Amino acid sequence: MAFNSILYRERPPSGVELIEQPDFFRDLNLDQIVEAVLADWKEYGLKCFFYSPLHDLEDVTYRQEVMQDFGSPLVMQAIMSFTGQMRRMRSHLKDGRKLYYKRFVDRSFLGAVSIYCSAIRELSVELAGVTITSCGLKAFREYLNEYVNSSSFSTLTNETEQLRSELSAIRYCMLIGDGGITVRHYGGETDYSCTVEAIFDKFRGGAAAEHRVRLPNTERANHIEAGVLDRVALLFPEVFRTLGEFCISKSAFVDKTVERFDREIHFYISYLKHLQPFAQAGLTFCLPTVSKTKRVDVRCAYDLALAGKLLTEKRQVVPNDLRLNDEERVFVVTGPNQGGKTTFARMFGQLHYLASLGCPVPASEARLILFDQMFTHFERREATVDLRGKLQDDLVRVHQTLEGATADSIIILNEIFASTTVHDALFLSKQILQLVTERDAVGVCVTFLDELSTLNDKMVSVVSNVDPEDPTIRTYKLERRPADGLAYAIAIAEKRRVTYRDIRERLGV
Repeated sequence: MAFNSILYRERPPSGVELIEQPDFFRDLNLDQIVEAVLADWKEYGLKCFFYSPLHDLEDVTYRQEVMQDFGSPLVMQAIMSFTGQMRRMRSHLKDGRKLYYKRFVDRSFLGAVSIYCSAIRELSVELAGVTITSCGLKAFREYLNEYVNSSSFSTLTNETEQLRSELSAIRYCMLIGDGGITVRHYGGETDYSCTVEAIFDKFRGGAAAEHRVRLPNTERANHIEAGVLDRVALLFPEVFRTLGEFCISKSAFVDKTVERFDREIHFYISYLKHLQPFAQAGLTFCLPTVSKTKRVDVRCAYDLALAGKLLTEKRQVVPNDLRLNDEERVFVVTGPNQGGKTTFARMFGQLHYLASLGCPVPASEARLILFDQMFTHFERREATVDLRGKLQDDLVRVHQTLEGATADSIIILNEIFASTTVHDALFLSKQILQLVTERDAVGVCVTFLDELSTLNDKMVSVVSNVDPEDPTIRTYKLERRPADGLAYAIAIAEKRRVTYRDIRERLGV
């Protein structure tokens, strides 16, 4: 296959660079994940790729195969060496522009071209010697091999090496005195430096104090250095004229496809590097099975954003399982406050979104759905500018969700209608969930209303557990079982101080 992109089977879709952060990112803490992933790779402008989920199963597989190839240390080492040299090349060009004097800029440009040619040749050799299974890297390897053997690259390499050789062969003398510098051709004068060092070496009696004056290391060449070089150029006009013409003719020396590869490959590098501390802490990741069937089966999953904070605080990460079978469509999550219900909802959304990018997901095993759109509804502060109350705002936002949702959408609702009475919240929630299931959409509903878990056969009751010995302790484990309201009742009783223990204390018993 012809190589177009390491991220897409075909060329990147038009407008991908303009894509902004999706609305649901903050609700699911995906914004925190992407910021952490790209913290060390901002120069590549990768956010737009993380904002663009894939909707074709073959596209997801294309990326997953590349992720698998990166599991080989030899592949990772080859790619990292190449990208390191490309970064060095860009730094060389950037630093060269600061030199101001044209001849210094030209020489720095030649150095950057030399780094580029070396990086290309080395990557071609290294990729030829490793096992690659992904269509993307195979296609790039073939493209790179053709590019290395092309007349344009051969000409670029030969001209670069020829110029470097000719410049290295230049010899000249400087006569310094009477307030001036005279530059002339090297006439075979004896180099006395070795002779002088040999004479004084016999007086060496041990480490001596350092008396050399260290000149400041400035980024720009000074006018004296530039003047000397100008006069050297007058002595060797042919070489410097060729260098100037080379810099003009090769101004766009970087191949566009290679340049795009160097940028896009950091999508994989940045994500996999971000996962390393989690893996070292014993947390698992896997490449999920992704399909458009309405089946979800995940083992030992966790919220990636929360896990990052917990690892920093050296606290335990509690994984959970989740499963949707046959006609099941919506998880109805109940249980005590601060018990992990919202984390479960975020985890569900994160798993599916990361899977839609072709990335490994935080779980030991996972079978997930490839969605067309994702909608979330989490609590927001009232906005004074639109003059809507909280209940009205909830209704407007839910209406917009239902207007846009399809059978392939994912909908995550987190304690909607909490601002109204229990009776009204129950009535409205039933209507909303009924419409969600009629669309056959998949989702999560976090609620304090146990009755929603038995609304119809498409509901799956998931309950946040507490320690059976001490109900005030949250285990953060959630399991499929009927909602009973006991854990929530205990939490309410504790809050109002009407537990058995509280009553006994008041009675003095």
